[in-house]
Amino acid sequence: KKLDVWNEAVALATDIYKVTDGFPKTESYGITSQMRRAAVSVPSNIAEGAARAGKKEFVQFLNIAGGSLSELDTQLEISFKLGYVSSNVRETLDSKMSNVAQMLAGLIKWAKKKA
Repeated sequence: KKLDVWNEAVALATDIYKVTDGFPKTESYGITSQMRRAAVSVPSNIAEGAARAGKKEFVQFLNIAGGSLSELDTQLEISFKLGYVSSNVRETLDSKMSNVAQMLAGLIKWAKKKA
């Protein structure tokens, strides 16, 4: 909870839940579920990695978090193309995802130096 990137990722996941709440009910087990799982995976993997003893394991979990962020980016693009997300919402979420991605990259770089 002390990591800024974790806090930003939690905020992003919360936003994803709010946005997907407005998706069609037919998507409950489709894109809605996929986006929510990917969004929750980001801070979850940051937390799990931070709880590990070694820096190498930490970096591994940070990389997994980055992969989940990439999945979320793809799912957001699909949701936009399907008309489930407005361009304003998409831009806001894109900005938040970019911020988390930059923070993750910085933390990975730092952790690799310490490994």
